[in-house]
Amino acid sequence: MAEARIDPATELGPVRLLVADLPRVRDYYEQAIGLQALAADGEVVALGADGGAPLVELVARADAPPRRPGSSGLFHLALLLPSRAALAAALRRLVLAHAPLAGASDHLVSEALYVADPEGNGIELYRDRPRAQWERDERGELAMATLPLELDDLLAAAPAEAPGPAPAGTRVGHVHLQVAELGAAEAFYAGLLGFEVMVRGYPGALFVAAGGYHHHVGLNTWSSAGGPPNAPGTRGLERFTVALPDAGALAAAAERLERGGVATEARDGGLLARDPFGNAVLLVANPPVVG
Repeated sequence: MAEARIDPATELGPVRLLVADLPRVRDYYEQAIGLQALAADGEVVALGADGGAPLVELVARADAPPRRPGSSGLFHLALLLPSRAALAAALRRLVLAHAPLAGASDHLVSEALYVADPEGNGIELYRDRPRAQWERDERGELAMATLPLELDDLLAAAPAEAPGPAPAGTRVGHVHLQVAELGAAEAFYAGLLGFEVMVRGYPGALFVAAGGYHHHVGLNTWSSAGGPPNAPGTRGLERFTVALPDAGALAAAAERLERGGVATEARDGGLLARDPFGNAVLLVANPPVVG
């Protein structure tokens, strides 16, 4: 019997973070990343791109303890920009905000910039190359690599005018998680949720996706192998959102989780589940972003 797959139109929705210093972190996402406050309700601020849906939600918890070293949690959230020019403008915005880069890479399928917010949450800003340019290796896997990105060449693609807010069409492209063990991660994200394994070639890492994308969820054990779970209430990732295209796709995913013995609870119009490492996933039925 063929393994059930998650609906190919599945996308990711907002990533929610617990932060101790909301004003400082909010300022970083607005000034360095270019997001705008779409809604603010007491201790929660929803940030997004021009005219779009929320991408990052910040929840203030002044007494939240730091995440334990070596524990599972967020490696980075990744904002997918609609063009290379938009990525170049994002680099210029980082320079103007005096926000240091943590890295810059050519992954063959994409070009990416890496930074961290003031509380250490990793952020990737990237643009995809057209799918027609994606290649496969000798094993038949999608070819991905981590090569140096030529920043001067990227900056040359930036518009002449000063960078404005993150442009329309910016969305959450993927999340990358730190986990304790890849076998259990694959059993949850591929075996139960139904994402397809796209890349196994990175030592200590696994990349899974819906609809042939290079990855919607990255998983690694680089500094978390055998470590403790993501403890609820600590700073960092509170949850990320998997947006299925309709109620039927949501029901099918929920049924797979139930058959696998994974408990879910109703939350914010969707179903909340936790992976084997304590990372929370909110499943919602939501029309996917087209683009």
